[in-house]
Amino acid sequence: MSLQDAWPLFGLELRSPNLHLRIVRDEDLSGLLAAVEAGIHDPDVMPFGVPWTDAEPEALRRGFAQYQWGKRSRVRAGTWDLSFAVLREGVPIGIQDVSASDFGVRRTVTTGSWLTRAQQGLGLGKEMRAATLLFAFDHLGAEFAESSAATWNRASLAVSRALGYEDNGRSRVVKRPGEAQTEQRVRLERDAFKRPDWTLGITGLEAALPELLD
Repeated sequence: MSLQDAWPLFGLELRSPNLHLRIVRDEDLSGLLAAVEAGIHDPDVMPFGVPWTDAEPEALRRGFAQYQWGKRSRVRAGTWDLSFAVLREGVPIGIQDVSASDFGVRRTVTTGSWLTRAQQGLGLGKEMRAATLLFAFDHLGAEFAESSAATWNRASLAVSRALGYEDNGRSRVVKRPGEAQTEQRVRLERDAFKRPDWTLGITGLEAALPELLD
């Protein structure tokens, strides 16, 4: 028996023109950590809800691995938080998250992502988000997708707007102790999705669906 037999989500893979997205495997962790250590964002600003990139290197590596292992254990039909390793030419360059709670009723997914800085500004952030939205809308039956970014994070918000998201309110959040910033929430309805001009490739869907849908 393989690990995929025990946990079918390991077989779920998405393919876009330049990228290969698959559920994070242990073999991806070292490459993803190298991408993190190469830099994701300007250290003077914090784009994440939890300031995990501020951790010392040893604690960051340990916490990163533990976080990914923990996410696997919490997957339940209808409520899950999936991390796809984003690979370009076989090399991990970032992560695309998609999560849901009470999906059978809410039909809503939430996305988040990061890319190593060397791969930013090339259109890959839009491509990996679009791949995730095609998966959610066309294969899971989602009706809405939500996301958010700090108002200073123009690149993330530009991706959202290019795909059809609309603003959905603002809030003040603390991402680093003693430091508040304004977060812009965005929301996308399935019919408003500005679809890419390419077709998503997907494998492992049939085995994965019972793990995700209630």
